[in-house]
Amino acid sequence: MMEQLTILHTNDLHSHFENWPRIRRYLLATQEAERAANHAVLTFDLGDNVDTMHPASEATAGQKNVQLMNQAGYDGVTIGNNEGLGFMRAQLDQLYTHANFPVILGNLKKPENHQQPDWAIDHKIYVTAGGTRVLVLGLTAPYELTYPLAGWDPIQAVPALTTLLRRYAAQADVCVLLSHLGYNVDQKLARRFPQLDVIIGSHTHHLLIHGEHDRNSLLAAAGKYGQYIGRITLMLDADHHLQTAQAAVVRTDTLPPLSTDAAEIRQLQDLGEAILSEQRVAKLPVTLEADQTGHPQLVREGLHAIAEYAGTQAAVLNAGLFLHDLPRGIVTQNQIHQLLPHSMRVMTVTLDGYNLWRLVQEFEKARLFLRRFPQKGMGFRGKIFGELNYLGIAYNDRTHQVTWRGEPLSPFKRYKLAVVDHYLFIPFFPTIAIVGENQILYHDLLREVFAQYLSKHYPLT
Repeated sequence: MMEQLTILHTNDLHSHFENWPRIRRYLLATQEAERAANHAVLTFDLGDNVDTMHPASEATAGQKNVQLMNQAGYDGVTIGNNEGLGFMRAQLDQLYTHANFPVILGNLKKPENHQQPDWAIDHKIYVTAGGTRVLVLGLTAPYELTYPLAGWDPIQAVPALTTLLRRYAAQADVCVLLSHLGYNVDQKLARRFPQLDVIIGSHTHHLLIHGEHDRNSLLAAAGKYGQYIGRITLMLDADHHLQTAQAAVVRTDTLPPLSTDAAEIRQLQDLGEAILSEQRVAKLPVTLEADQTGHPQLVREGLHAIAEYAGTQAAVLNAGLFLHDLPRGIVTQNQIHQLLPHSMRVMTVTLDGYNLWRLVQEFEKARLFLRRFPQKGMGFRGKIFGELNYLGIAYNDRTHQVTWRGEPLSPFKRYKLAVVDHYLFIPFFPTIAIVGENQILYHDLLREVFAQYLSKHYPLT
């Protein structure tokens, strides 16, 4: 007699709660229907559920996301970089305290002893009513530069998976990988590890409407932002051998809404804003106006903030980071969050005089192009990159001379300036990645640095 196993999956919600009520209802209804039909059913999330761009996620450090996931019958989750790198270790250690599902993650370790995080297991074997043993593994994108700064030791996917499969594969009939590694990596793993029956993907926001068969593996993925829900159907024979594997997706906007959905979505927004609005930061004597294509005082304050935080005499910021004015009077964390929702840290770049000159040439060459460029990704949550603004650096566009606090650059002298780590990851300023001595000051987000600066220089009393 054949056994059917249905796997439901979500990924990369990024706190797009506008889709959540319909997702929750679909998951719960489908779980109930599958069980009523005597089918086994498992439900997983692939990570990047949390995005602190949403005020409820920011205000609760992701706890609201976990509370919502608890309502949807998840059997397990893995994490994405938004969870793993968006929070420092102490925060991530608390994120899943009240979760009613396990976190499955096999390639992030404590650096002090190379053991599992307290909140994660490296595998789980689910046994269906029919006796089929389903091994589930989870891997996240192992950013070697930034995970150590957040307090973790990442392991690359191939060595991690080699160890996990050697240890656990023989104990199961079916092997499922929850992958927050990206589509290209999933394809490589499918070709390298024939033990993987199913790879459920995420991270690169790819959508595989009917799945994709690659060697022995079925690859599945459900896009981004909760716009789709994934559904995998596995058929197994009486000896628990996998016979067929199919993948499909459901468009969330085709699911019926309820009249209560809008209020629920609004409540989440209001909750976050209310908590953040209670946290008073500073008192401004004048309005600091934003101008994303100019050189406003608001950006000037931002330049001073990151230079002070980093202990440098110069700084560079793009005006597109600052999304709106800061009005005169009391400034709250909610306003700061709306102003700077980006997932970015301050970074220092140390260069000799020649390479600093070359970096400024890159800034100037890209300036007009970037002024209205619709920048996306790498932590940026605005609309356009905007105008480049300098503190402590000046450029003469006629002579191409660069000065540092009014003095010409010395070719062999070392100079340290403050920027955001975003500049390391985007392709416009290669000198930073190629020859920069770069230090990401990882403890505080850009908005936290700016809030600290305002609190110090424009105190409430």
